[in-house]
Amino acid sequence: MFGFLKKSKDSPESASWLSRLKDGLKKTRSSLGGLFGGTKIDEALYEDLEAALLQADAGVEATNALLAALRMRVKREKIETPAELRHALAAEISGQLAPLERDIDPRAAKPFVIMIAGVNGAGKTTSIGKIAKFLRSEGLSVLLAAGDTFRAAAREQLVAWGERNGVPVIAQEGGDAAAVIFDAIQAARARGIDVVLADTAGRLPTQLHLMEELKKVKRVIAKAQEGAPHEVWVVLDANTGQNAVNQVKAFDDALGLSGLILTKLDGTAKGGVVAAIAKNRPVPLVFIGVGEGIDDLRPFSAADFARALLD
Repeated sequence: MFGFLKKSKDSPESASWLSRLKDGLKKTRSSLGGLFGGTKIDEALYEDLEAALLQADAGVEATNALLAALRMRVKREKIETPAELRHALAAEISGQLAPLERDIDPRAAKPFVIMIAGVNGAGKTTSIGKIAKFLRSEGLSVLLAAGDTFRAAAREQLVAWGERNGVPVIAQEGGDAAAVIFDAIQAARARGIDVVLADTAGRLPTQLHLMEELKKVKRVIAKAQEGAPHEVWVVLDANTGQNAVNQVKAFDDALGLSGLILTKLDGTAKGGVVAAIAKNRPVPLVFIGVGEGIDDLRPFSAADFARALLD
C-alpha cells in the first residue's frame, strides 16, 4: 500500500472502507461464509472449503497451498471448531496475500510518473480518475495524460474526470500516444506537478503490434523524465477470473509491471483470483475497486481483504 499514506486501522475512514470492502466482496464471500456453522472439523468441511475456493477462482495451486497450510495450523494450534477454523483461514489468506502489499512513495520524484495499461473494458480510465481523486485527497497535485489516442471516448472521459477532480489534462485529437504523454511530462515539470497519471490505449496482450506500441510509450517516457516511468500498472477486471492471471503474465513480460489495479470486485464471485495472482505472478496489488463511487478504489491491504472475505 502507499506506505506514507497509511491510516490508523481504528480511524473512521478505515472502518468505513472495511465496511465497503465487506459489502463489495459479498458475492465472493457467499461461497465461503456458510461453511463454518457446524460443530466439528472433518474431511467433508475441508472438501467444501476446497470447492468454495476453486469456485471463487483462487486456482488449484493457491487452493492446495492454502489448505495444506490450514491443516498444519489446525494441528499446531489444536484448533477444534469450525468457528476457530474460519479465523485460521483468514490468517492464512492474509499471509499468502501479504507479498502483494508494497510501499509506494509518489514524492520520491517530481513529477512522479505512473504509466497505466490494461484491456478495454477493465475500467482503466475510470480507475485513473479515482486514483487522481485519492492522490489529491492526500495533498498531491496531479496531471492526467490522455494517452489513449485510439478512442475519442476515452479522451473525453479522462477530460471529464479531470474537471471533476480539478486537475489538468493534456490531450490531443488523434496523434501519437507517446507524444501526448511526453508533452504531459514536460507540462508537469513546468507547472511543478507532483504526479503524472499516463493513460494508454486499451489492448489485449495477444495483440503483439499494440504491445510493441506500449513498449514505445515506456521508452519515450524514459526520455522525457530520468528514471521514469516510476511505476507501470495494469488494470484488471475481477470478472475475468483466471484470465486476469494470464493478463498479468503477458503485460509483466512486455513492460515489467510494478503494480496491479483490480476493479469490479463487487460484481463478481471470482475475488479469489487475488490468491491466484499471489501464487502465480505476485506483482503488487496497489489498488482494488469495489464499487462505482469515486471513493470505492483504495490501496490493497492483505489483512483487510482476508477479514472482509471471511468475517
